[in-house]
Amino acid sequence: MVELFDVIIVGGGPAGLAAGLYAARMDLRSVLVDRGPLGGQLHNTELIEDYPGIETILGPELALKMGDHARKFGLDAREYEPVTSVEVDGEERVVKLDSGGELRAPAVIMAAGGLPKKLEVPGEVELAGRGVSYCAVCDGAFFKNEVLAVVGGGDAALEEGDFLTRYASRVHIIHRRDQFRAQPILQDRARANKKIDFILDAHVKQIEGNGKVKAIKYDVRGEEFELPVGGVFIFIGFNPNSDILKVHVEHDAEGYLITGPDMKTSVEGIWAVGDVRAQLTKQIATAVGDGTTAAVSASAFVSSVRDRERARARASA
Repeated sequence: MVELFDVIIVGGGPAGLAAGLYAARMDLRSVLVDRGPLGGQLHNTELIEDYPGIETILGPELALKMGDHARKFGLDAREYEPVTSVEVDGEERVVKLDSGGELRAPAVIMAAGGLPKKLEVPGEVELAGRGVSYCAVCDGAFFKNEVLAVVGGGDAALEEGDFLTRYASRVHIIHRRDQFRAQPILQDRARANKKIDFILDAHVKQIEGNGKVKAIKYDVRGEEFELPVGGVFIFIGFNPNSDILKVHVEHDAEGYLITGPDMKTSVEGIWAVGDVRAQLTKQIATAVGDGTTAAVSASAFVSSVRDRERARARASA
């Protein structure tokens, strides 16, 4: 079945929901599709403390509020609707769904986010779901009184490492550099937590186990170590979900889509927002700004397309 819209939003995280909210408020026929529940990575975040105007809020709670707000203004938001491809057919952008459906519109806003990067070391794939995890909020409760390793040095690694101490007896944060990239407030909080140790200048070589994680091997300046652990949580960044685009769009070396200040990509009628876009920060506040900007820009574009269609219809009458 083919459905026609003014704007199609691919991805239901904060960027996509902000785009959907504004598009719906501007009376555009708007649809949002996401492979999972609305909110995206918000569901993998326990506590949010840096969203302006809200001192603290749980990630899933903010996801629910954002989704309800967008739907209140008429956004057609569809959860658990995976996208297989985004294509261009003349003046129409075509979004094909895993369910077999097809959505068409002059404008597509890519808000597809990304998936966790893997260490790509022996044992990681074999022990995924058996002690190797990429989501502390999802899996932390399964590791009560265990010794855990967290791999990474950014905001997510320190924030989720701190969260895991609710369950673990000890958390070792392993980072390949000698300094963390995380915000100072998160570093201070982790250092103040007596259950957390830091292993710096360390390169993970292998995750060991037989049906379940038993240890992690790493080296520090050439010296090898083995650390017995019950679980390994990996937070080393994301790979953008830009490969569903079946038309060439300018991107950086890691696949993040390059945009102008209006969130337009190099392909007319396609915008990119949030974690799928090349940018300095990946925060909820910046994602919401991206989505708002893209929706306003897309609205102007859709109006120009409709004006051209009406002009052609008058000329052929």
